[in-house]
Amino acid sequence: MSGPLALVGGDELNPGNEPQDTLLVAAAKGGPAFVVATAAAGQRPDLAVRHARDWFGGLGLDAEELPATSRELADSSEVAEMASGGSFFYLVGGDPSLVPRILAGSKVWDAIVDAWRKGAALAGSSAGAMALCEWVLLSGGRGRLWSAGLGLVPGCAVVPHYDTFGGGWVEQVAASAPEGASLLGIDERTAVVWHEGKWTVLGDGDVRVIDADGSIRSAAEAIAPPRSPRV
Repeated sequence: MSGPLALVGGDELNPGNEPQDTLLVAAAKGGPAFVVATAAAGQRPDLAVRHARDWFGGLGLDAEELPATSRELADSSEVAEMASGGSFFYLVGGDPSLVPRILAGSKVWDAIVDAWRKGAALAGSSAGAMALCEWVLLSGGRGRLWSAGLGLVPGCAVVPHYDTFGGGWVEQVAASAPEGASLLGIDERTAVVWHEGKWTVLGDGDVRVIDADGSIRSAAEAIAPPRSPRV
C-alpha cells in the first residue's frame, strides 16, 4: 500500500502544521527521511533544508537533504539509490516551475515514486504541492498559465496560500483550465492528505475544489486518488 501523500497550502515548517506533519513523521518508519529543496534551487536551498531539518527534528524526525537541485543531480544514479531507501520525502516551497523541469522523468523522481508506492510518506508545500499535481500554474505575461506537473495527483492544479493571496488567481485561470481540470484551493498551514485509501483535510484552514464553471466541491469527495505518473 502506498504511504500518505500530503498537499500543503504553504507557510510550512511552522506552528500550525502539526496535524499533517505528525502523521507524516509517524509514517516514516525505518528508512532515512529526506528534504527535497528542488523548488528552492534558485533561492538558497541550504536555508530551506536547515529550516526543514529544525522543524522535523522538533517532531522527532532526523531529516537530511536529498540533493536534487539540478537536472544532473536528478539523473544521478547515486542520488536515486539514496532515494530508493527513503521513508519520508518533503518537497519544500519556492519556484513551482523548477520542480517539473528538474524532476520529471528523472531517476530520482522515479525512485521517490517507487518508495512512496511501497509505503514512504510524501509531501509538498506551496510550490512543492503544486508540482505534485497533473497541472502547475506558472506566472506568464498575461497572468497564470497552466503547465504540466509531475502528475501524481490527476485532474487538478493546486492554488496554495488560498486564504491569503492565492485565492486571487482563481478568476484569472479557471476559465482557461484544460478540459476536465479543476483548481484545488488550499489554505496556509492546511493540508489535504491521502491516507489509508481516502483524502482527509488536516489543519486549521479549508480545502476546496473549484471547477471551470466556478462551482465549488468538497475536496475529500472531489479529488481523484493519486497515481503513478508512469501509469
